[in-house]
Parts: sequence; structure tokens; C-alpha cells
Amino acid sequence: MSDSEETGLEARLAEQEAFEPPAEFVEQANVSDPSIYEEFENDWPGCWERAADLVDWETDYDEVLVDDDEPFYEWFVGGELNASYNCLDRHLDSRGDERAIRWEGEPGDTREFTYAELHREVNEFAAALRELGVEEDDVVTMYMPMIPELPIAMLACARIGAPHSVVFAGFSADALATRMNAADSQFLVTCDGYYRRGDALDHLSKADDGLAGVDHGTTTVVVDRLGDGHDLGDDHFDYDDLVADHAGAEVDPVTRDAEDMLFLMYTSGTTGEPKGVKHSTGGYLSYVSWTSHAVLDVKPDDTYWCAADIGWITGHSYIVYGPLALGTTTVMYEGTPDHPDNDRLWELVDGYDVTQLYTAPTAIRAFMKWGEEYPDRHDLSSLRLLGTVGEPINPKAWKWYYRHIGDESCPVVDTWWQTETGGMMITTLPGIGTMKPGSAGPPLPGVDARVVDADGEEVAPGEAGYLTVDRPWPGMLRTLYKNDERFIEEYWDAYSGSDEWVYFPEDGAKIDDDGYITVLGRVDDVINVSGHRLGTMEIESAVVDVEGVAEAAAVGGDHKMKGEAVYTYVILEDGYEEGEEMEAAIIGGVEEAIGPIARPEEVVFTPELPKTRSGKIMRRLLEDIANDDELGNTSTLRNPDVVDDIEAKVTGD
Repeated sequence: MSDSEETGLEARLAEQEAFEPPAEFVEQANVSDPSIYEEFENDWPGCWERAADLVDWETDYDEVLVDDDEPFYEWFVGGELNASYNCLDRHLDSRGDERAIRWEGEPGDTREFTYAELHREVNEFAAALRELGVEEDDVVTMYMPMIPELPIAMLACARIGAPHSVVFAGFSADALATRMNAADSQFLVTCDGYYRRGDALDHLSKADDGLAGVDHGTTTVVVDRLGDGHDLGDDHFDYDDLVADHAGAEVDPVTRDAEDMLFLMYTSGTTGEPKGVKHSTGGYLSYVSWTSHAVLDVKPDDTYWCAADIGWITGHSYIVYGPLALGTTTVMYEGTPDHPDNDRLWELVDGYDVTQLYTAPTAIRAFMKWGEEYPDRHDLSSLRLLGTVGEPINPKAWKWYYRHIGDESCPVVDTWWQTETGGMMITTLPGIGTMKPGSAGPPLPGVDARVVDADGEEVAPGEAGYLTVDRPWPGMLRTLYKNDERFIEEYWDAYSGSDEWVYFPEDGAKIDDDGYITVLGRVDDVINVSGHRLGTMEIESAVVDVEGVAEAAAVGGDHKMKGEAVYTYVILEDGYEEGEEMEAAIIGGVEEAIGPIARPEEVVFTPELPKTRSGKIMRRLLEDIANDDELGNTSTLRNPDVVDDIEAKVTGD
């Protein structure tokens, strides 16, 4: 393709506001009949039997939904099943010799597990856990990076009816202790270390520091990831030794009630105390199976890759439980997308013939900054579907992803959901829906999401408001662990009435004439300029739409006249220069897109933004810099040095 043709194509894509799913995709899609929306609406809640039909039940359920004690809803009441059985045993006859997990370590080492091999190792570790004293309903904590032993441990716990609580490996020792104390967890599975950007990191010392803050006795299992041996002492057990001692063991899956807890996941709370989100066995497993089937179009013969971390809900739902319940091959990667070079992800997509890629807008913006020459090095033609998760994606990044990764032949599903929802809630169905860059899409069939004003009345198309969900769904959290009162206060009190319970996820949104919802971000992610509440996501999207901008963060800073003003931190694409001309283009772009009220007070150019190890921008630290305040804790950042660099640039030091 000539340079002029390429430029013309980019210009057309930039102006295009809607994209239809490719005909070839529609022909093979798991869900392609638009009548599904009407069918779900006319048969609610019975429509969710379709989700339950994707899993095997040891005992059939009596009722789809029981709502006698709202908002403590119960799904598939009377049904009994086991999640480990559904992810392993039931596939053995048809897919026992097919790959379940393909894993790649950062140094390039690889491991693969067929369903039969994964079944064997899960059974052996389940037997080991039982011998260590783990009983049904005991919470087992896992503090591990992206290594195969993490999903093995999760499935082993599910097999014996012990809920798991996975703590992201990047979290601090204090965070581990807080979560183990809150869950009264007496068992920990961790590892000696892992690799990050070429370095072998000591993880066991951090885990031991965390255990020192646990207020009860614990039993710890340690995986030898680094392969250099370790002295565990008397109170730690070696994973490999335990598995070897139980070689060939078979553990019958424990029968679990549909409403029995499958896992806990601790998420941040407004009070500073982590919230233990409780997910059930039957409703959760059914919901993630159905959304994996309908939205991600997962089929048994796929090689599917969700490039997230299992330490977050995305990894639970769409690396482990959803894909394995459907009998597909799920890919895991230990490292970062830019080591040893910026094409590492594309190298893996090419080498593994990945069919679906599900990743975060943060990563996509980084890919844009690095340039299309990196994906261009590799054959990405195996891809059939692309997805985004974690935060809203701006139209510019969406179109880059669609063009340079999907070659305009892959539908892009922009999915909105939360730890608390268990699975996707708002997105297009890729075999049906028109895609609108920047808009997640309509609520999924059976999901009643609305955009309302402060009084709970639905807003007109084009207006911004608050996102709510007016009906329960199978994947929803059941409560907050040992804190029903906080569960109601944080999720239900805001918009519920005397005879109606309404879930409020604390996100702002707007809706268009077609019922497509654009999520604007957390309602507390706003900047109040002279009485006008401006969403940070909307400002950041306007900045990124400026040619040459790869990524941006907007925060509020104190201002004598306005009370609060907009401060933007901007990363440029390679080949673009910082300076007054670019600053003027950014300010002009914001004013044109939103209005003079959103004009940035200052534009700070930076090569990086402070991010957590999961890729979230730490806007709180950028606010500290804008306000010349003492910097908060940077220990959870993957790039803590960048904060000092930005501060020096702003202050001129």
C-alpha cells in the first residue's frame, strides 16, 4: 500500500463513527441472531437458563432466581455442582489430549498442560491441601504471579470446596496481611520469585513480611519458580514435594450448592478498608461461561488470550473459569509487553496463533506510542476477535487497535464490568452489534442498565448521568464478606426505593439514541471547575484525539479563581516534539471538544505516567504534583521513579 493510500485510509477511519461486524465473523459467531435481546427480555429471569445450560449440574436447580430477601438474590436455587469438575473432568473424554493452558515465562521458557495433565496436577495438589488440613469452606489465600501453579491452586481449592482469595503479586506485604486477616485465612500458597523486565524478583521475602502481620497461625506452600532452590524452614512446604508425595492421587469433586462461595476477591473501598467481594459457584460460573461464549466467541478449538493478570477479576473470569469451562486453550504470559522488545505480545500472538486477544486500553495506548512497526513485524492473521477491558477506551485508540491489530477484519468488543459484577455487563455482541468507537455498547441481553440523573430519572439521549443496573444478574456479588451492612450501603442505597432495589456501580455514563452507553469513569473522577463538573475521562479522550498524543491523564489542581483547574500530563507518540506548538494543539483540542471551561491550566509532557503494576494510572500522585503537596505512597507503582521526574519537570528542579 502506498503512503498516500495509507494516509487516506487512516483519515477515513478517523472520521468513521460506526463499524459493522465482518460478514465472515457473523457467519461463524456463537451468537448472531438479533432476536436474542427480545427473547431475553420476554423470558426474564428464565432467559438465564441458557447460561446455566453451559455448565454441568450434579443436581438440577429448582428455581432460576429467588428474590425473597432483596438485595441478597439467590440464583439457580437447589442446584449443586463443582467448578473444578466443570473446568476439567467433563472435558476429559472429548478434549483430554487437547491443550488447556499454554504458558510462557518472561525469559522464554514454556509449559503446556493438556486437560488430562491439568486434571492430574489439580488432583494431586487438592490431595496435598487436604493433608495440610484444608477443609471445605476454609479460605485459601494465593499470593502469586502469572505462573501455572496459580490456576492449578484455584481449581484444586474449588475441587475440595475451599474458597480461594487471590492477592495480586504486585501488592505490598501489608496488603497481603490485611486480606488474610480480613478473610481469617490460615493457608497461603505463594512462590519464591518471578521475572520482570529481565530481573529475578524475590517474592518470598515479601510474602514472609506479610505473614508476620497476620494475627493467627498459618500454613504456607511455596512454588519454586526461579529454580535455584530455597531453604523453607519448618513452617513452609515445597509445592513440588507435596505434589510428588501425592502423585497419582484422585480427589472426588466436592458437591457445592449453587450459592456456596467459590472465591473472595478484595477490592478497594472508599473507607480505605478492602472489601471482600463474595462470588458464588453456580451463578458466577454460569455467567462467565455465557459471556465467554457470547461476547468473546470462545470455541473449544480456539487459542484464546486474555492478557490480564489472574490477580484481578478479569483473570479469574476470562483466563481461568470462563475459558476452561468451555474447554478451550487459554494462554498465560508471565512478563510485560515491552520486554525484551516492544513487540513481545505480537510475537506471542504470531507464535501461538492466538484467535482472540482481550487486553486493556492502557496497553493499547502504549502500543500506539511505540508505533505500528512492532505489530507489523508479525503475522497476526490468526486473530478473529479483539476485546478491551478495564477502563473506557477513547475512539482514537479503538480505531488504531481495529486497524493495526485486527486489520479491519476483527470485531472489537469494548466491555464494561467490575469485580462486583463478576462478568461483562455492557458491550456489543460481536456477531450482531454495530460497533461505535468510544462507546461500550448496549447492555447485554438480560441486563437492565440505565443512565439516570441525581433523582433516579432516566436522562435524555446525549446527556450525562449515573449508570445503574435495575435487575439482578447471575454473576453478581452476593455480599461483602462478613459485612452485609456495607454491601447494602455501598451498592444499593443510592438509588433504591421502598419497593425497588437498584445497583449503583458509581460510574458516570451517557446514552445515545440507539441505547449505546458510553462510560465516563468513576463519578469521583471529576474536576469541579467554577461549579462545572468535568469527567477526567472526557478530558483525556479529547487530549488523546490530538494528532501526536499517545496517552494522557487529567487531574484537578487548586486554583485561586476557579477553585479547581485542569492539569494534563501527556505522552507523545514517537516522532512528535514537545513545545508550544503541541501544547497549543492540545489546549485547542480540549476547548473544541468540550468547551473553554475545560481548558487545561497546564500541559506537562512526560515520557511515562505513574502506573500500578496492573496498568492503572495513579492520578492521586499527579494531583499531589499539581497541588505541590507531599507525595503519597509510591510502593505499588511499577515505575516509581517517574513521579520524581514529573515533579522535577513541573517545579523546574
